[in-house]
Amino acid sequence: MKNRGHVPNSEIRNMSPIFMSPISKKKIAVVGSSNTDMIIKTAKIPRPGETVLGGEFHMAAGGKGANQAVAAARAGGDVSFIARIGNDIFGKRAVEGFIRDKIDVRNVSRDRRAASGIALIIVGRNGENSIAVASGANAKLSAEDVRRAGRAIASAKILLMQLETPLDTVRKAAEIAAGHGVPVILNPAPARPLDDRLLRRISILTPNETETEILTGIKIKRKSDIGRAARRLLNKGVRAVFMTLGSKGVYIASEKTSRIIPAFKVKAVDSTAAGDVFSGALAVALAEGRPLLDAARFANAAAALSVTKLGAQPSAPYRIDIEHFLRKMQ
Repeated sequence: MKNRGHVPNSEIRNMSPIFMSPISKKKIAVVGSSNTDMIIKTAKIPRPGETVLGGEFHMAAGGKGANQAVAAARAGGDVSFIARIGNDIFGKRAVEGFIRDKIDVRNVSRDRRAASGIALIIVGRNGENSIAVASGANAKLSAEDVRRAGRAIASAKILLMQLETPLDTVRKAAEIAAGHGVPVILNPAPARPLDDRLLRRISILTPNETETEILTGIKIKRKSDIGRAARRLLNKGVRAVFMTLGSKGVYIASEKTSRIIPAFKVKAVDSTAAGDVFSGALAVALAEGRPLLDAARFANAAAALSVTKLGAQPSAPYRIDIEHFLRKMQ
């Protein structure tokens, strides 16, 4: 299977406008979390009760929402971020980073009681990771915060979200987006069950295999399970599924297509935020009017580049690097 396929014209004509309308303005609203990542690189990830000595320590900006906002901005999007941070040095540094990436921070609220979110990340030699998160101010991002940021959502071409903030907040943002005809991309992580009413407002769902199992109850053991699980999500009202399969690529399913777009082969250093970079780059590609498969290839390239570097936001590639990588892979 080639990894640079295009959707046939006959298929494009039958797709929903989110996938085919040429969009000149690439405004993307992101609702989500902002964390500071404390990273230890070790020979292996410890088992329960085990202590592993040695390894390098790094501190980097993270949080799934912030990662996706930065990834989208660097991939060429005009990004507005809706989030809540603590009134501390970690929150201050996070905002400074958003501003450097030209992200609109007018809807990033500072909480005077809760601390900024912190994530403790252990990265093994093979690039796999184990993560624990103290949500802090992220858990205080409310439906009212989102309502106040309604103009940013209503004027966006795409709304991008994850699940590191309260579910009521996610629901409110999806409701506002639906009311203004704004397509919604949801990365359902950290994994949790979601009600059908919310899923019906999702244009594109980007789960990994574990998240897919939790959402559908179908264990992904073989290739046929992938298609069966994706169809179940489509039957719940999601318009398209982009199931990320790690080194195997991404499985795309909609009413008119179902296929795997292979991943690019790179030497993995750290897989932290690879899914976030994929989602951010995907939002940009779709906002530019690219067909599904072209958008997936663009997002795959961004994710591949991200795993070659350590850290979450530091690993998000810039547009020029993504395009250079794609030209090299042709």
